[in-house]
Order: sequence, then C-alpha cells, then structure tokens
Amino acid sequence: MIAAGIDIGSITTKAVLLSEEGILGSHVRFTGYNAEQAGRTVLDELAAQLGLKRKDIRRIISTGYGRRSLDFADRALTEIICHGAGAFYQNSGIRCIIDIGGQDSKVILLDETGKVKDFVMNDKCAAGTGRFLEVMARALEVDLEAFPVLAVKATSPARISNLCTVFAESEVISLIAKGTPREEIVAGIHQAIAQRVVALARRIGVREPVTMTGGVARNSGLVSEIERELSLPIIENPLPQVNGALGAAVLGLRMG
Repeated sequence: MIAAGIDIGSITTKAVLLSEEGILGSHVRFTGYNAEQAGRTVLDELAAQLGLKRKDIRRIISTGYGRRSLDFADRALTEIICHGAGAFYQNSGIRCIIDIGGQDSKVILLDETGKVKDFVMNDKCAAGTGRFLEVMARALEVDLEAFPVLAVKATSPARISNLCTVFAESEVISLIAKGTPREEIVAGIHQAIAQRVVALARRIGVREPVTMTGGVARNSGLVSEIERELSLPIIENPLPQVNGALGAAVLGLRMG
C-alpha cells in the first residue's frame, strides 16, 4: 500500500509518498496563489518521478494551512498532528518539536507513543517565521542560504529590539545605514528569533530530546542560536521541510 501526504504551506507545498517499506520519495514546490493547484501538481510531479500513477496511491492525506482546498484528499488533518507523526516516525525518541513555518511557529510535546500531549502556537503575526527571514534577507540584499555563513563570522550581534516584521525591517535598514556589518545584523536577527521561539517553548515546558522541523530548520545558524538559548542540544531532523507531509503520509498508511 502507498499513502501520500501533502502539506500545503504559505510559501511551499510538500508531498511525500510512503509505503510499508519506507519513504518512496518527496517533492517541494512553491505554493503560489492557487493552493489547490499546487497540491495537485506537487503530487503528480512526485508520482511521475517515481513512475507511479494516481491510482497506485491508496490514501491521500492533506495538511497545512491549505489542507481543505484539496477535494481529492481522503482526509484533512492539522499540521500539529502531522508534524508530531512525522518527527516520531523519523525518531521515536523525540519528545519536543520546534516547528518554524512560513507564517507561524509552534512547539509540540509528544508522549512516549508519539501522540501530541500539548502544543503552543504563534499564528498572530509573521514574527520569527520563514516570511520574516525572507523580508530580512531582501533588506540585507543577501540570499537566505548565506545567513548561516554570515552569522558564524559575527563577533558582536546587532540588537534587533522589535520582531514585528515591519518595524524589524526598519531597524535593519537603519543598521545598514549606520554601516553595521551584515554578519552582525544576521546574527542579531537569529538571536532575536531564538529568544522569541524559546520563550514560546517555555510556556508549555521543554522535554528532551528536542528536534526542529519546517524549512527554517535548514538554517544551521538559527538552530545553533536556539540551542544556546535553550541550553539543550537539538536533534537533527533528516527531512525538516517535508516533515508535515511525511506525518500525513504516516497517518494515511495507518488508515489502511
């Protein structure tokens, strides 16, 4: 049996195909303005890459902010449940997940069976999310991929006092005008995000081991800063960007 998980996020849409033998493949594409079309396309492209057809897929589970836009999905599940299932599938020892997505951030606690025990979420603004980092990268005129490299070079992180995207962008522009080195600004951005995320985590308590999911988890500089703020190591998630889609596929496989 093959199950598909489709995670429609605000920035990217992800798909994972899973069988009893393991992960068959994953695929990521930009969501764009049409979430339903992005969901169809990402699944069709992944199936084509693997030489499969839609009829070969027994269960399709959707998740993410655009999960209800897929009328061909068998079920739509929340990203909280799916991120928990995806992280636990990859490492059954995980008890805490820090997920930073395109427009929200959340901290999820799991019990010994992988079920969600508790969670807390910031979905009121883009502060400290992937969208926030994109705006900061544009202001600095650097690629997001360069952030970890720049942060390592910083000797004195710049102070970013406001995490509201609009005000923080103004702060960054002011720092640029003062001649503050890019690496110090990037390190300051990482520090500000880490402090906010860790404050969120402490609202429900952090249980070890901890992992990170979401595309932002690929930013090693930010991950290191969160580790410093937590005073705990973060266990690497091999597939952080597609973790939600993987969890959806895991749950689909269980449905039979």
